[in-house]
Amino acid sequence: MTDSPEPPSFRLAYVPGVTPAKWVRIWHERLPDIPLELLQVAAAEASDVLRDGGADAGLVRLPVDRTVFSAIPLYSETSVVVVPKDHVVTAAEEVTLEDLADEVVLHPLDDVIGWDRPPGEAAFERPATTADAIELVAANIGVLVVPQSLARLHHRRDLTYRPVTDAPQSDIALSWREDATTDMVEDFIGIVRGRTVNSSRGRTQPEPEPERKQRPERGAGRKPASGAGKGTARGSSGAAKGFRGGSGGSKGAGARRGKPKRRG
Repeated sequence: MTDSPEPPSFRLAYVPGVTPAKWVRIWHERLPDIPLELLQVAAAEASDVLRDGGADAGLVRLPVDRTVFSAIPLYSETSVVVVPKDHVVTAAEEVTLEDLADEVVLHPLDDVIGWDRPPGEAAFERPATTADAIELVAANIGVLVVPQSLARLHHRRDLTYRPVTDAPQSDIALSWREDATTDMVEDFIGIVRGRTVNSSRGRTQPEPEPERKQRPERGAGRKPASGAGKGTARGSSGAAKGFRGGSGGSKGAGARRGKPKRRG
């Protein structure tokens, strides 16, 4: 007796800071017979996981290699600076990169902002991970600029954060291997794009039938009713009579216009 084939499933990778719960819930509502498996991966590993087929699609941070992957940008994240609660930065609602010029700004090896050059002063050593950098911020070694979702993910009661208005943002996208655009990938594309149930798939749909011409409403375009025609005819007849009467008057005048008789 042969084993029955396993039912198809959809594997979705996502990077730290991304919350796929809303899209996963819609998937379960629309496609209850197809399990969705979640796989959290480090931002730097997401492309390798998708390339090797470890996931069908992923919620990743841009950029990705567009010669290999397709990507649909979803949203951009504000960057924030994480500081101790008693830090001078907390006196403002938001700050600029210039405000951090005199700070030691930590630059972890798993940084996702992609600085050309981080602001402030460089630390003696780069922490291995964002989690390690958070620990150093708590120890007053420096401050850390990250996307807001990562600041929330690594929340501590002794730390807070402020938006950095002119810092680069991190863009989140749905990405998948271009040569592996399956029906299930199309289904998930429809979900993240907010399509309705009937249009959730990006698959080619049959051409709609040409719209039939609407039949004219009853009575539309017909000749006037006989009663209305008679009324018009009577009016015309009256005018005609008046015209004939005028002609008659002209006829009488013509009779008087004969040659005058000579008197004898």
